[in-house]
Amino acid sequence: MLKSSAIESKRKPRVRRPRPATLRRVYQLLLGNFGHQHWWPAETPFEVCVGAILTQNTNWGNVRRAIANLKAARLLSAPRRLFALPESELAELIKPAGYFNVKARRLRAFLRVLVREFDGDLQRLFAGETEVVRERLLAIHGIGPETADSMLLYAGGHLSFVIDAYTKRIFRRHRWCAEKDTYSDLQQMLSYSLSHQPAGQRIAYWQDYHAQLVALGNNFCHSRRPRCEVCPLKSLLPKNGLRGDQ
Repeated sequence: MLKSSAIESKRKPRVRRPRPATLRRVYQLLLGNFGHQHWWPAETPFEVCVGAILTQNTNWGNVRRAIANLKAARLLSAPRRLFALPESELAELIKPAGYFNVKARRLRAFLRVLVREFDGDLQRLFAGETEVVRERLLAIHGIGPETADSMLLYAGGHLSFVIDAYTKRIFRRHRWCAEKDTYSDLQQMLSYSLSHQPAGQRIAYWQDYHAQLVALGNNFCHSRRPRCEVCPLKSLLPKNGLRGDQ
């Protein structure tokens, strides 16, 4: 009969906190497989911010169609024009992104702050220390940590690593984090491990690192039936068996 500790061990495989060198190796392996991702796909910082809100709970293909609608209506050239659009009309334009009524309210909440408090100027919105700007964004209705960090890293020029569902899934499969680990836990782990680049190069490095994880999640580390046997990170998987069902 197994002891309770042994049973617990089978249920919860031991977490192996990765060394910084391991997480840096992750980038090299993914870059070699996918090439540079040139992410975020947007023409302007404002488009990045709009896309960051629209991509909540959907895939980028749906967001792309919503963005195309806004561009066709010539509403992505200036925040004031988009904010002046009635919410019902905005919802109709972004319908391809799903949850369009909710996202219309969230987008307008962001635009309200941008236009009324910062005169529609993104540079003013993003001015200040990273933590101050981050709290400014998090105070806006509908903007959580992932959305705020996406805006900061890809539009605002701030070092704020983005943690998304792909990151969590990849790290749990490799046993680099525990179920109880929070967004902040993972963000701190990656920020610390990936701070070896000079400050002037680090933003582009963090941007592409996050994009590489997205590519891995889309192409190999699926929520169901992951392609672990051919994954670019196969060599970094636990030696005592894969966790392909998690």
